[in-house]
Amino acid sequence: MNAVFAHPDALWSVSIWAVLCLAAALLWWPKARSAVYVLLGAVAVAGLIRGLFDPPALLSFALLGLAAWLVLPARAKGARIAGHGLFVVVAFALGLHLMPGFNNPQLISDLRLTPDAAPMSLYLNFDKPLAGFWLLLCWPLLRRFGEGTQPVAASLAAGLIGALLAAALCLSLALALNAVAWAPKWPAFGALWALNNLLLVALTEEAMFRGYLQQALQRRWSEVRHGPIYATFVAALAFGLVHAGGGWRWVLMATLAGLFYGWAYRKGGLLGAVLAHFGLNLIHFTAFTYPMLA
Repeated sequence: MNAVFAHPDALWSVSIWAVLCLAAALLWWPKARSAVYVLLGAVAVAGLIRGLFDPPALLSFALLGLAAWLVLPARAKGARIAGHGLFVVVAFALGLHLMPGFNNPQLISDLRLTPDAAPMSLYLNFDKPLAGFWLLLCWPLLRRFGEGTQPVAASLAAGLIGALLAAALCLSLALALNAVAWAPKWPAFGALWALNNLLLVALTEEAMFRGYLQQALQRRWSEVRHGPIYATFVAALAFGLVHAGGGWRWVLMATLAGLFYGWAYRKGGLLGAVLAHFGLNLIHFTAFTYPMLA
């Protein structure tokens, strides 16, 4: 198996990506907000210099900044609605890599981790994580941690339980549907994959689907009987539908996983949901066919 480092300047790409990961890690420390902005600025400047961004990428930063200004509590209701609409459109465009100016480096191309696996690629995406940063920096209703006297402990417990339950159900179903097989492994790039998945992929997706969508629905349906359960189901279904590119099996499994992530969010906040999401991904990556059987 050969990893193809397709980007001509992989060391610079990984270095700039590492700064973005550091900024993501600091998001959990409210006192480090200024440092996060400085690091994001450094990523933008270095990315422009090294060709990871073209000038049109600044449009995404500008639109997210405008959305942040529009959703401030002091703005009129219409302006806040417009700000949320703008954010959702830009966030999904970033997630689908439709916003211009981003040259996300591809570090691994068409690699089969096991002989029976479909080929995988690994990109260091700089566009999609921007939605997660926006939510953690600009959306005060997002719950970072669990409730109670030991919120971090509650988050860790919810994340661990959510990951184990999601893995037990979803991976058992994947085996039954012949989507994966037992295939324990730890490739040489495993640590890079894990950091990227934890700090950027799982964080962004959980901030969007649980911290933003599920939380908003929970507030709207707070007076409805079983409102939080309905909110969890709707957010899980939305999460499943964005996996439609993998076929109906992945929509089903992602929706089921989203139910456990949603439960982890209700019990342990965003940290609990991120850990549940990453935990399932890590078990899948290390113990089963990844990404799926060919």
